[in-house]
Amino acid sequence: MAPSGPATAVKASKSTRKAHLSVSRVEPWSVMRFSFIISLVCFVILFVAVLVLYGILTSLGVFDAITELIASLTEGGEGDELNLHPEQWFAPGRVLGYTGLIGALNIILITSLSTIGAMLYNIAADLVGGIDITLSESE
Repeated sequence: MAPSGPATAVKASKSTRKAHLSVSRVEPWSVMRFSFIISLVCFVILFVAVLVLYGILTSLGVFDAITELIASLTEGGEGDELNLHPEQWFAPGRVLGYTGLIGALNIILITSLSTIGAMLYNIAADLVGGIDITLSESE
């Protein structure tokens, strides 16, 4: 049996709205707060990762093997021993202390460089007008 009339599919066409904007200023105080929080979160992630990795390597005996290797390589046959003390290199306090120091330096550097970058962007945006972006509404 043939259809009585031609079947037509009607599509509802939507027009999407678009807005053409320009980012002409970035607030340095806002950038500083945001970058401080992000760098603080990265510090916590770094510290936990080092702590977990240190625990795994210690339980596998990696640090003991490295200490024994260094001690066997630095033994002198005629009383010429080097006083290196490699067992102190891998002490938990030293490893986590250096991790904390590097993390604190990263927090300071990331926060300050992001803030300076925002200020430089504002200076450049005053000269050339900023970055043009087009925003469109999604369906």
